[in-house]
Amino acid sequence: MDANRLTDLPVSPLDRKSGIPTPWQAVALIVLYFVLQLAVGSLVTLVAGLVATLRESGGLGAVIPLGRRWLGQSDVTAATVIVTLLVSAAVIVRVARRAWPQQWTQSAPPGLGFTPTPHIAFYVAALAAGVMMPIVGGLLTTWLAQGHEVSQDIKQLGANTSLALRIPLALLVVSIGPMVEELLFRGVLLSAIARHSGNGIAIVLSSLLFACVHLPDLSFLWYALPNLALLGLILGWLRVQSGSIWPAVVAHGMNNLLAVVSWFMMTPQ
Repeated sequence: MDANRLTDLPVSPLDRKSGIPTPWQAVALIVLYFVLQLAVGSLVTLVAGLVATLRESGGLGAVIPLGRRWLGQSDVTAATVIVTLLVSAAVIVRVARRAWPQQWTQSAPPGLGFTPTPHIAFYVAALAAGVMMPIVGGLLTTWLAQGHEVSQDIKQLGANTSLALRIPLALLVVSIGPMVEELLFRGVLLSAIARHSGNGIAIVLSSLLFACVHLPDLSFLWYALPNLALLGLILGWLRVQSGSIWPAVVAHGMNNLLAVVSWFMMTPQ
């Protein structure tokens, strides 16, 4: 583990011409990801609602009221999330690979880190961090909340969803979701910032943005920010020190896994 990696600065004056992502490109890619989720989710929901309404009503006469009732079903929501995540992730990965092919497998920032690390200790540390962060972060959030309830969409998403959809949804939440978010925040964004400020500041700034974009999932409760930012710091540290993005993906996936375990323990199947 090389402490100097936290202060490494890009030294080549040709960075601007070498295809390294810029901060504006990184932010644009993050915005594209969430816009895609909104657009694809809305389209899938609209089409599914119209199909179900026509099937139930036998015509167009009751499209709006029947559609609203049908769209509220948990299975429809779960199916929509599955399709939305798959489509959005596929687009983002393709765009990133085409935009920065030379950086894709480069280990250290400004590379994107899609190469395995030879040090298994980082994967062990990633698993440990993934297990501990929900506990430590949960205690921190509870202390800051001072008795206020903190709800999270990822924990509520699988409630009352059939087992046939809950299983693939859980698999996506602990694999594809973390992978594409790590590409965005610990890959493109961290590398874009590091070229100007060094890895340490890049880890901090990318962690803050990572926390902020997740606030809608937490009803914009400010006291959830420190937990998310702390998670981002640990993920960024794993990314930089390991020379690979995969330990951060593993830790992120484990963190999500502990959140979705309740789907199978506290909800009817």
